[in-house]
Amino acid sequence: MPQEIKIAMLGARGVGKTSLLTAMYEQFESTIGQTNLQLTPDLKSAAILQERLGELKSLTDDFEATGGIVGTNDPRSFIFDLGRKGTKPSLRLHFQDFPGTYLSIQANPKEREFVKNLLTESVAVLVAVDAPALMEADGKWHEKINRPQQITQLFRSVYQDLKSPRLVILAPVRCEKYMQDATSANALLKRIKDKYANLLNLFSSDALLPWVVSVVTPIQTVGTVVFSHIEVANGTPHFYFRKTSHDAEYSPRNSEQPLRYLLRFALKIQIESRNWNWGPFSPIRLWLGWDNHIKEAARQSAYGCKSTWGFTVLQGEKWLSVE
Repeated sequence: MPQEIKIAMLGARGVGKTSLLTAMYEQFESTIGQTNLQLTPDLKSAAILQERLGELKSLTDDFEATGGIVGTNDPRSFIFDLGRKGTKPSLRLHFQDFPGTYLSIQANPKEREFVKNLLTESVAVLVAVDAPALMEADGKWHEKINRPQQITQLFRSVYQDLKSPRLVILAPVRCEKYMQDATSANALLKRIKDKYANLLNLFSSDALLPWVVSVVTPIQTVGTVVFSHIEVANGTPHFYFRKTSHDAEYSPRNSEQPLRYLLRFALKIQIESRNWNWGPFSPIRLWLGWDNHIKEAARQSAYGCKSTWGFTVLQGEKWLSVE
C-alpha cells in the first residue's frame, strides 16, 4: 500500500469545496503532470469528478449563470494515487469532503463530531472561501456563507497541544473578478487577512506558531466566469456570474497551487521525519517509502508555488523549505 496523506476539505454548504477539488484534479495534467508523475483517482473518485467536471464546464453554456455545482449530501472520500508514470504509486492523497450542512445549526451531534474528528486526523486542511461573499456588498454575506467564526472555533477545539506540523490552505474560489491585476489580487489578500484575523491570530499564538503552516492560494475555478451581481430573495443572497465573452470556455487557473503546496509540505515532513519521533498517535506517517522520483517531482513542484498576486505563505515557511 502506498503511504497515505489525509486532507480535509472544509467549508460551509455552497462555498465551492467540490468545485475546488474538481478543478485541482483537472489541471494536474497540464501543470505537475508535465513531470514524470501521474495522479490516478480510484474508480469511484474518477466517476464523481468527471460528472462534476461536466457541470463546471456547462457553466459556460449560458452567458449568465449562478456560478456553482451541486454540493454533496453525504461524506465522501476522494482517493488519488501518486507515482511515477508506468509504475506502482508510492503516495496516496486521501481528500475527505462532507456536506456543508454539517456546519449548520441543523447539524446533529454525530455530524459535528465527524467534522471534529476529520480535522484531528488530517495532516492538511483546505478551507474553501467564497470570494464574492467575502468581497461584495462590503462583505455583508461573508459571515452567513463562509462562517469564519465557526471555522475558527473548530480549529480552536482541535488544534490543542500540537506536537507535529499541520498545513492549512485558505483557498478563495470563484475569484476571477478579483484577480484581474496585482492591485485587485492584493485587495483580496488583504480582505482575507482582515476577515479571518481571529483564525490567523490563533495560528500565530505561541503554542501553534511552531507547528501550523498557513497559506493563501486564490483559485479561479472556471477562469472565464466573473461575478456579476447579487439578488436577494427572502433574506437569502443569490450570486450571479457572467462569461468574459460569448465564446469563452472553461479554463480554470491556479487550481493546482494547493496541490503544489501540499507536495512541498509533504516532502519537507518526509525529510524531517528521519530526525523526529512523532509519537504513536500522530496522524502524520513517516513517509520513508518515497522513492527518489516522488521526491524529485515534489521538489520540482515546489518551484511552481506562486508567492505574488494574492498568493502568500502567512506563517510556517520553515515547513515548506525543501532546498
